[in-house]
Amino acid sequence: MYHSIRPGQVWLDTEGKRIQAHGGSVMYIDGVYYWYGENKEKTVGDGKYWHWGVRCYASTDLYNWEDKGLIIEPDLENEESGLHPQQMMDRPHIIYNKDTKKYVCWLKIMRKNGEQTETVLTADSILGPYTVVRENLKPLNMSAGDFDLAVAPDGKAYYYFERVHSETICADLTPDYTDVTGYYSTHFPHISPPYVREATAHFYRKGKHYLITSGTSGYLPNPSEVAIADTWHGPYTVLGNPHPQDETYTSYHSQVSSVFKVEGKKDLYIAVADRWIPDHMDWNYEEYAAEFARMFDLDYTGERRINPKFGDDCARNTAIADYVWLPFRFEGEMAYLDWHDEWKIEDYE
Repeated sequence: MYHSIRPGQVWLDTEGKRIQAHGGSVMYIDGVYYWYGENKEKTVGDGKYWHWGVRCYASTDLYNWEDKGLIIEPDLENEESGLHPQQMMDRPHIIYNKDTKKYVCWLKIMRKNGEQTETVLTADSILGPYTVVRENLKPLNMSAGDFDLAVAPDGKAYYYFERVHSETICADLTPDYTDVTGYYSTHFPHISPPYVREATAHFYRKGKHYLITSGTSGYLPNPSEVAIADTWHGPYTVLGNPHPQDETYTSYHSQVSSVFKVEGKKDLYIAVADRWIPDHMDWNYEEYAAEFARMFDLDYTGERRINPKFGDDCARNTAIADYVWLPFRFEGEMAYLDWHDEWKIEDYE
């Protein structure tokens, strides 16, 4: 039984198994926290499976998590389905629609041809069963990468995503949350990876909208950025790197996937992050960032590949990926993530 959060250490569920909720998020429903994400238990580095559905866990203390099983199961029959375990399904995000009384889940699917689309599902319960309502969705006719979903107090919902290898988009969702309306804004334009921002995580605090983003370098970690705005659509102002003690320039060897506020606490926001490759903590960010920049250089005409030293994301053993959960510290409007070997919810007001 756990009595604290220990970032970067192996985290087991109440049955003693590794928690498999990667690229995940946390929802609070009727006194229970639900942590869901990519189930990577079969993604062991042999290139066979990218995922095995979406798994969910439940907790009342944020330390000890009960496995509630697969809430979205892999589709083993249809190889073209985004839910087939060989398809690159990432970053499930679920929001609740008070009008339709449906839980709406969006999934990013990277197709074998490099195109990125969305699969949208709905359910009557956070734990499912979920039904696919849209597949091969190209929001705004764009190739859509890592993303976050957020709901305003008035019920309107927003979709923040990486327009692949280009910029960040904030798009309004339709009233049922299963599509975009066509209204959107653009942010953080960059010419190519690793500079393009991805893994957008939104949260709202004291009248400000915060976006936490990472650079674009696959599972190799890179420096994060904090940006703030007065409205959902911005404009957003970049404040800087939220990891003040990060001498490695790798966001403590992790990537933030979402942020949530702890119920009953005055000002406790937790960044949920993955340490995708815990067995390679010694890799040099500047070296592989230069490699990514070379790969996407518009004037580069040589072989487009990643340095063999760093390998291919498809061949990574992400079944052993760990989690880095850290509390935000605020100085004025800036949000910082200080490193803690161990910390407790009880230490915060």
